[in-house]
Amino acid sequence: MLKKIRTILAAVFFVGVTLLFLDFTGTLHAWLGWMAKIQFLPAVLAANFIVVAVLLLLTLIFGRVYCSVICPLGVMQDIISWFHGKTKKKNRFRFSYSPAKNWLRFAVLVLFCVGLVFGAHSLAVIIAPYSAYGRIAANLFAPLYQWGNNLLAWIAERTDSYAFYSVDVWIKSVSTFVIAILTFVVIGFLSWKHGRTWCNTICPVGTVLGFFSRFSLLAPVIDTDKCRNCGLCGKQCKASCIDTKEHQIDYSRCVVCMDCIDTCKDGAIHYGLRKRSFAKAQDDKKSAQDDKKNADKGRRAFLISTAIAGTAATVKAQEMKVDGGLTAISNAEKPERQTPIVPAGALSLKNFADHCTSCQLCVSVCPNQVLRPSTSLLTLMQPEMSYERGYCRPECTRCSDICPAGAIRPISVEEKSSIQIGHAVVNLDNCVVNTDGVKCGNCARHCPVGAIRMVRKNPDDPKSLMIPTVNEERCIGCGACENLCPARPFTAIHVEGHEVHKMI
Repeated sequence: MLKKIRTILAAVFFVGVTLLFLDFTGTLHAWLGWMAKIQFLPAVLAANFIVVAVLLLLTLIFGRVYCSVICPLGVMQDIISWFHGKTKKKNRFRFSYSPAKNWLRFAVLVLFCVGLVFGAHSLAVIIAPYSAYGRIAANLFAPLYQWGNNLLAWIAERTDSYAFYSVDVWIKSVSTFVIAILTFVVIGFLSWKHGRTWCNTICPVGTVLGFFSRFSLLAPVIDTDKCRNCGLCGKQCKASCIDTKEHQIDYSRCVVCMDCIDTCKDGAIHYGLRKRSFAKAQDDKKSAQDDKKNADKGRRAFLISTAIAGTAATVKAQEMKVDGGLTAISNAEKPERQTPIVPAGALSLKNFADHCTSCQLCVSVCPNQVLRPSTSLLTLMQPEMSYERGYCRPECTRCSDICPAGAIRPISVEEKSSIQIGHAVVNLDNCVVNTDGVKCGNCARHCPVGAIRMVRKNPDDPKSLMIPTVNEERCIGCGACENLCPARPFTAIHVEGHEVHKMI
């Protein structure tokens, strides 16, 4: 019964979080957005101490239920491991006990914390569980979901129905896409072969919660009087934390999946108050010997993690301009901005960089296709704004509504129209008025705040063509002018970001 309850709750959270990254209509975020905000690392970065305290309290009472129920990456590993167990009957009991590799766990945790503290977020968040799953869902699952939607839209159109509408399917960043694939392959392989190895050797959140779960009030407990040493519980434990010979469980690695309880036919394992501590076993000489034997496996796990980090640091591919197939996003080239643009509510570039987990949730929900992952090494995978496909509409606050980490603070529509995230810069050498000698004024007509006005190219000639000028004090940096400028290959007007946002 406990396993069924855990499985149902895990399925609810996994489907809910996944839908947040798949739903391009934005209708589900009002109902399910809280599932992203209760993830551990986003709650820490958002200084949401209530959520962090609740998660730690849950761990101290029930063990690592966060890892087996709430964390989408943990549930994904369980799904992959479950499928492997169903491929062959013998695969059902394929695990075995292995001592904890604490040197590796805490080394990765220290490196992770150092990366966050000293600004290397792009490298640190590669192994953050929620962020890693977000990139997998946004880059691998979402395109499949969108293609399926487009197929339904195509069918509906031919039956004179408009229940569905087609959407653009495109890769927003090659580097983020590659990292998502590598993360999925590595974690998928480890899950397929070794169950929860990633959670218990690499994941920093698993290490932190594992420390607290050592002292949990409730946990799976072995009744030595009933145990007949069949060893099935250890062979079924995907966390490899049950030492059947010593009748002990490493509670720092146990994710409370209840598989051992469901497997034991003698009732020798039950979930209840703990009677014994595993601390003694960690100092046991036998464990030390086992650690030495398995050191080579630990080094391989460490090298895998390092390889992923190296990929993030070295991939500097240009954004892939594809739309469904191999057609160009636009025939306008992306301008080289001196200062990147981040959404209203980010407060500043520093605040955004310090809090963003690169989960890609804001990128997934942006209805105007303005947000996309950065390819800069310092901010790799963190979203930035670009206006080739659309502009940031003043009435849209969706990214600020759903950001779980506090990188984009919640703002109202009224506030957004008053926040200056950048300002437009005119390059008259590219303007069609000068290059083609034709009238235009697109930028002025579509500026939502009236920051652009047209003036005579030759003030002394009342018949001369009109050229644009920008009132930087009124411009909010929405990018409407840049997006709608007809000049090619480079637009005659583009937006430069502000390091610190200000209210107009």
